[in-house]
Amino acid sequence: MAYRPRKRASKQNARVHWQDSEEGRPLGFAGYKAGMMHVAYVDESNSPTKGQEVVSSATVLEVPPLTVYGARCYSSKNSSGDILTEDEKILKKAGMKKKPKAPQVSGEDIDDIRLLVYADPSRTSFAKKHIEKMEIGCGGKDPKEKLEFCKGLLGKELKIGEVFKSGDHVDVIAVTKGKGWQGPVKRFGVSVQRRKATNKRRHVGTLGPFRPAYIMYTAPQAGQTGYHKRTEINKMVMKIGDKPEEVNPSCGFPRYGFVKGDYVVLKGSVPGPAKRMVKLRLSVRRPPAKEQPLTFLSNERVVG
Repeated sequence: MAYRPRKRASKQNARVHWQDSEEGRPLGFAGYKAGMMHVAYVDESNSPTKGQEVVSSATVLEVPPLTVYGARCYSSKNSSGDILTEDEKILKKAGMKKKPKAPQVSGEDIDDIRLLVYADPSRTSFAKKHIEKMEIGCGGKDPKEKLEFCKGLLGKELKIGEVFKSGDHVDVIAVTKGKGWQGPVKRFGVSVQRRKATNKRRHVGTLGPFRPAYIMYTAPQAGQTGYHKRTEINKMVMKIGDKPEEVNPSCGFPRYGFVKGDYVVLKGSVPGPAKRMVKLRLSVRRPPAKEQPLTFLSNERVVG
């Protein structure tokens, strides 16, 4: 209830705040929300159901490989140049008409470095043609190690199995479903007034005190609802696979279709509608990775 301002997100390709990690690895990935299912697994946590079979909802994301076309160097939080791949086909698809001159950088000249990648939604089942470019954080003990790691990935395809594994916890960054202009009851959850109170029911009883003599921004009023950028932490990776028949319903996912390639199953729900881009980040407050053995994976949509 405390999110401010409640305005529409500027773009669906949400910006991510990357945390540092001493592991030499990419710190995130991106995919597209296909739909939901339910899974059964043996609970290995310290909850009262430890050792028992538990049923939970889960979300399926289709995660086509990310193509690494470059690395961006940062010095004192400002970009100091991009190191790009030599593959002209990749650069052309990334929209680079002319390759800029590579900066002469070393590990001592930079503070941070990030991978420049693009996702190709044309490799999925829904009709979205244009690539989506983004930055992915990179881990390492120092900038020199990060630089060497990023150079080794230039021009290659990055798969979800090279970044995460089953049992990992990830943070999910996405733009929620848009609900348009809504009143204060749906937008803020204020109570509906009783029928005989006033001639209105779904409105705010008071808009504030007499002084200050204006309506404060904290007063619940009608406005934009949904289509906000949101981050949800500690979503467990239940399964990573490359056999889509394991998760595809017989009639396909509603408003999405069939998963064609790599996929990841996350425990619980994920912001946004079907086809929305979802970014995954190595959890910044993650508990120890502990794989939960799956005993059942539904691939039929439950109706009702």
